[in-house]
Amino acid sequence: MIDKGFHDIPAGQFAVVVTHLEMRSPPPARAVDAPAGVTFRQVTPTLDWYRDIFRRVGTEWLWFGRLKLERAALEAMLKDPARQFYTLTQDGKDEALLELYFKPDGDCELAYFGLTAALIGSGAGRFLMTQALKLAWEKPINRLHLNTCTHDSPQALGFYKRSGFVPYKRQIEIDDDPRLTGYLPRDAAPRIPLLD
Repeated sequence: MIDKGFHDIPAGQFAVVVTHLEMRSPPPARAVDAPAGVTFRQVTPTLDWYRDIFRRVGTEWLWFGRLKLERAALEAMLKDPARQFYTLTQDGKDEALLELYFKPDGDCELAYFGLTAALIGSGAGRFLMTQALKLAWEKPINRLHLNTCTHDSPQALGFYKRSGFVPYKRQIEIDDDPRLTGYLPRDAAPRIPLLD
């Protein structure tokens, strides 16, 4: 049993509430056009490409999990045939990250999904999610799942629910603040207080 009430988080760390969501069958197909000037493409990621897009999409939301990985571990992950990577390109620059992980147990994880500031609010998120759902359910999977947390965009949870995902579990995650460990700049996500 977990003690109720407030719990101190040590300086230098932060806590988030993680909500896990899933869908067990494909939602009704929707026709969603790409925003003008935006194209969707699959990527065979290099380490530099992945680190760049991961930072440009995720710094505002304090994404850091992949930044903690040693070079060899991240390179192995990028070469894993069970993982597929996609992006949205605008004016010759990649501005989104979609990562699908087809697990041996028949589950597919929407491991990373996000846009850079250049595409937020353009309708690109809905278009990218439509592509993600189509690609995931083209395979013989049992379910598609993802998680979001209280450091993500305030619109994320509602967006995922409107896309057909159903929340099924919550957890508290505590970790070192990546702005203090050097994984992210100290001025990242200024809406979240830095306590060092």
